[in-house]
Amino acid sequence: AAGSCRRRRLAPLNEDNGRFLLLAALIAAYLSAGATVFSALESPSEAAAQLRWNRTLHNFSRIFNISLPELRAFLRSYEAAMAAGIRVDALRPRWDFPGAFYFVGTVVSTIGFGMTTPATVAGKLFLIVYGLFGCAGTILFFNLFLERIISLLAFIMRACYERQLRRSGLLPPNFRTGPPVSGVSSLIGWKPSVYHVMLILGIFAIALSCCASAMYTAVEGWNYVDSLYYCFVTFSTIGFGDLVSNQKAVYQHQGLYRFGNFMFILMGVCCIYSLFNVISIVIKQILNWVLKKFECRCCPKCHKSSTRLSRRNAITPGARLRRHNVTRDADGQYDSDTEGRRLSGEMICMRDLTASSKVSLAILQKQLSETANGYPRNVCINTRQNGFSAGVGALAIMNNRLAETSDSR
Repeated sequence: AAGSCRRRRLAPLNEDNGRFLLLAALIAAYLSAGATVFSALESPSEAAAQLRWNRTLHNFSRIFNISLPELRAFLRSYEAAMAAGIRVDALRPRWDFPGAFYFVGTVVSTIGFGMTTPATVAGKLFLIVYGLFGCAGTILFFNLFLERIISLLAFIMRACYERQLRRSGLLPPNFRTGPPVSGVSSLIGWKPSVYHVMLILGIFAIALSCCASAMYTAVEGWNYVDSLYYCFVTFSTIGFGDLVSNQKAVYQHQGLYRFGNFMFILMGVCCIYSLFNVISIVIKQILNWVLKKFECRCCPKCHKSSTRLSRRNAITPGARLRRHNVTRDADGQYDSDTEGRRLSGEMICMRDLTASSKVSLAILQKQLSETANGYPRNVCINTRQNGFSAGVGALAIMNNRLAETSDSR
């Protein structure tokens, strides 16, 4: 049993790989379930519509004495005209400046309705270069928006938390963020709950979608369910294109409606993007919980060994040495200090000690600086850390600013 556990620990399937494979399996199951449900819901309607269309086509061919091949050729020409943006009813120009601005907005935000597409070779080539930098810059904008909305929510929730402590008598009225207060664990390093942030963002997204749906129902003439459907498809950047706003030639208060449409789409995409990232953090926590349930539990001796070796070859800032007697495994051999790891939980090489001292000094200086400026933050850095070890993008922002994600890795 001990040998099998040791081989399992040495396998390349670590926690990150296990989480990735588990998420891939769950996504595959989720896609299969969604395909089953949508197939059951939409397939009968599609078959009935096809049957009605075939009946209408044959009746039209018989009544007006037109052969079916000629009629189908005419319909193909009509489909090509629709793909080029030509409609029977008068519509707004697609490639004037407002229409082109609407198009580039859907490109860089990755919405991609598809109702307007470049027809020239030069336009298609320019779109490739334009979308490359435009999409990258917009994703950066979304990440910066996420960082600032989390900071704003953290500031508001921190103020509410301090007010609650003052009401309960745990904080003096003149308390400011600073040294610890007796009876309180101090607010230094306090972070908002990921669940509270998800609730606030969810409420804001629902309120924004309801307001936008009311506007689209009144202006576009859609029913409210279709308006809600359009808001979700647009704000989530899915962009099917079956419903597209601001496509009529003339609206009442057209300038005001265009501005409101732009602001609703911008705020909706930013909000839903932030909400999706918070939900992804919750999903990651669920995956971590599932992985812990599948941990090796065949041998208590292996658990003790893995606990003893969990922090080997690393001196983390503020860590205390829990054992004063250095123990060695029977199989362990210490050839030289150039080895990357030791089998002992306390044996370290001089290079690791020097690196750890530098990291500890840097962290101490950072904490003193942040505390002096009123923005303290808990920091935990590994001795062998590169620029990507803490994560990049929206996930790293959430890990740094929300409470439940600080110890996820």
